[in-house]
Amino acid sequence: MLDYARGINDHYGSTDLCARIVAAVRAAGLDPATVTRDDLAPFDEFHTGGRESTRELARLAGVHDGQLVLDVGSGIGGPARTLAAEFGCRVTGLDLTEEFCRAAELLTGWVGISDRVSFRHGNALHVPFDEASFDIVWSQNSMMNIEDKAALFREVRRVLRPGGLFAFDVVAAGPVPRVRFPTFWAPGPALNFLATPDALRSLLEEAGFRVRDWQDQTAARLESARRRRAPSAGPAPVLGRDVIVAEDVPLKIENSVRNTEEGHTVAVRAIAVRPA
Repeated sequence: MLDYARGINDHYGSTDLCARIVAAVRAAGLDPATVTRDDLAPFDEFHTGGRESTRELARLAGVHDGQLVLDVGSGIGGPARTLAAEFGCRVTGLDLTEEFCRAAELLTGWVGISDRVSFRHGNALHVPFDEASFDIVWSQNSMMNIEDKAALFREVRRVLRPGGLFAFDVVAAGPVPRVRFPTFWAPGPALNFLATPDALRSLLEEAGFRVRDWQDQTAARLESARRRRAPSAGPAPVLGRDVIVAEDVPLKIENSVRNTEEGHTVAVRAIAVRPA
């Protein structure tokens, strides 16, 4: 487990991420004291589909004012801030990458919503919260790094209140083996734990969930990945994805496109219910 955690932290957070963010924001001519969520939007939700996919998932789940949300694999906190600012939730983010947690706290403080959004460094297989603590457990493109999805789903069910929802977007294994690396979630096979859509659904049901919504998002995610392809000429935007991802951004984007085009990956969006 220590080797796994070290691998995750090396992949996502081996650099001084907070310093990189501060430098990039200032290079863009912005003041951290007055920066807004819209200013941060080009990089703070760097999952496929960006902020709009967060809004789509929230609308599908019926997220509303006053709900308590646990964001598993919260990254630098973009989705958590969107859920709080636009849907009125109180959100706790949980992530295994320490640099992500520090950066998430920094950015949340900048935009003035630390009273509604907080972050914990921790393991999704051992969630540090009591049973039935949350109305919604949320996950966007983080399950690809978790091998024991059965244990994950049991933990999600444990911390959900009866009738609570598990809302997620995930990259899943397609019908054609051999994912092209590097990807945004893994430099190689050691951190890559994709499951097929059928396996994910079966594991959810075995954990005691009732699947309410199940959507194939592959076509939409392929379109989004194609839009992110690096331009053939000209400099990258100052506040782009490379603020967070230090290496091989064009190659990872290209691999995202080709993995989907070639059938190595598919995308799933789902809402599952913990029965009352």
